[in-house]
Amino acid sequence: MDYRSELETKGKQAKFAARKLATYSSQQKNQALQVMAQALLDKEAVILVANSQDITAGRAKGLSEALLDRLMLDHDRIEAMARGLIELAALPDPIGETISVTQRPNGLEIRQVRVPLGVIAMIYEARPNVTVDAAGICLKTGNAVILRGGSEAIHSNLAIASVLKAAALEAGLPEGTIALIETTDRDAVQFLLKMNDYLDVVIPRGGAGLIQTVVKNSTVPVIETGIGVCHTFIDETADLTMAVKIAFNAKVSRPGVCNAMETLLVHEKIADVFLPAMLQKYHDAKVELRGCDKTQCYYDFVKAATEEDWSTEYHDYILSVKIVPSIDAAIEHIACYSTGHSEAIVTKDYFNARRFQHEVDAAAVYVNASTRFTDGGEFGFGAEIGISTQKLHARGPMGLKEMTSTKYLIDGEGQIR
Repeated sequence: MDYRSELETKGKQAKFAARKLATYSSQQKNQALQVMAQALLDKEAVILVANSQDITAGRAKGLSEALLDRLMLDHDRIEAMARGLIELAALPDPIGETISVTQRPNGLEIRQVRVPLGVIAMIYEARPNVTVDAAGICLKTGNAVILRGGSEAIHSNLAIASVLKAAALEAGLPEGTIALIETTDRDAVQFLLKMNDYLDVVIPRGGAGLIQTVVKNSTVPVIETGIGVCHTFIDETADLTMAVKIAFNAKVSRPGVCNAMETLLVHEKIADVFLPAMLQKYHDAKVELRGCDKTQCYYDFVKAATEEDWSTEYHDYILSVKIVPSIDAAIEHIACYSTGHSEAIVTKDYFNARRFQHEVDAAAVYVNASTRFTDGGEFGFGAEIGISTQKLHARGPMGLKEMTSTKYLIDGEGQIR
């Protein structure tokens, strides 16, 4: 079967499944999520064998340690994926929720209620846990999903999707509820992006190249996610002990994810006190540092930052550092280079904190906390399908409500116009 036949077949099945899923009760969907969670635990050994194939291939291709970390699965991560499905099952079901009720003068009652989007295509890179998150969130919200993961995780994704599909069928869900495109042919993505007869929305999750390819080529509506050139600004009034902890966590805790900090901005009035120890701490943690002229003066191991560095999402143990003369300069730098994902200020000045949150245009704007908290689970949404960096339909971590649309239900008693 060539990829066109595969995608046509899966598109038809997903369209049919979406119609059926829209009528399923919360109890039916929650039971399926629980069966899927248990299946992941029962098939852990199979999933880990498949994942080891991807890790071996990734090392042979020279993937960075940060990317290999994104790709790697172990007992704890599989357990976390299963736990995420259980937590989803425990969350309120948004489908059918009444958003508003209006009684018109002519007697018509107009209700706005939440409904599924329909069929969602998810195109993503590297992280096989996205397969589980996307399948779980789409199922909970009554959507069918067609998954297309990156070639670097093909064995992991095939194993996980096989486990989830079998469990979903066992739980009584229709064929086509969860589908994974098995070919790694890049032309398949181009074909998928034009399947308007079957798809309601496409969600890309990955690097800038992937997202721009989808945005520029899709005839299906797209929700942009993920590109994270995130900044942390250390204000002149910052608690420096707090600033070190936040700045280190934002870069080093998991540099391969989209909420990791890529640029550290430091007010010039505290640079001499803050930066020497901070830069040394990064250096000891094997972080490659690229700084402005002033930052380079502290240590020989700080390389010169280029214009490109300020707009780069590294996904690695690399950090750009810039000393700025004021909060105005920090906000201006962020306005110029931010991708609208997550931005942070560390400060004890109430007015600077509120000004930063008011003026910085991003999905998540932090005061005295790490950008690493931009996550559906950390926000209390359960698992997330991605972080939207656009402004239409959804923005920030996309949980259950973001996977819904609305329709109007109108009750009358013979009214005509």
